[in-house]
Amino acid sequence: MNAPLALNQLLDAEANMPRLREIPYNYTSFSDREIVIRLLGEESWTVLNALRGVRRTGRSARMLFEVLGDIWVVQRNPFLQDDLLDNANRRQMLIDALWHRLGEVNKRASSSDSADQVHVLLQAAHGAVKNFEDNFVEVARLRKLAKKVLGRYTAADNIAFDGVSRVAHVTDATDWRVEFPFVVIKPDYEREIPGLVKACIELGLTIIPRGGGTGYTGGAIP
Repeated sequence: MNAPLALNQLLDAEANMPRLREIPYNYTSFSDREIVIRLLGEESWTVLNALRGVRRTGRSARMLFEVLGDIWVVQRNPFLQDDLLDNANRRQMLIDALWHRLGEVNKRASSSDSADQVHVLLQAAHGAVKNFEDNFVEVARLRKLAKKVLGRYTAADNIAFDGVSRVAHVTDATDWRVEFPFVVIKPDYEREIPGLVKACIELGLTIIPRGGGTGYTGGAIP
């Protein structure tokens, strides 16, 4: 199947119905456009729009969106992140599936008149999958380091990386859910604060003070 013909459909429906989702598992407030730009970059969104003119659907478009959907659902779900961090085999199966889909798209792109445009998308998608894969290793490393450094100043139980803690602190009363915190720190005593601030600076972490989470200005949102 001709790759540009397969990829043309990506955004036709969204042009007339902006909230229609073609990226699977997207139950967030982010549109397909916002997800593509976040994962692949602005140029890829421009290329996708350029391929709109040919109005046939195909497997390549679905596979590309499936890759984005798989990455996005993990990025937006700390519970899935924890599960994949704890299960190397399951994580590798997912990553292998992402690479396989991109390989299939690449096969269909080679003989296309618009192969150059499709390869721009593929190059960006390869970068997104590589970043996704590498991020698990980096997060595991940073969690281990953060636990050690923060543990100098507060009890280990006060340093929370789990999904429940991160989800509970992703927003305040505004219900704006933009980014999840890397770690939630719950010190027992005021005297722990200076050391924890020093540790966060050492780790390169942005500090977001939080009270009861009832604010309406977004001040407690990561």
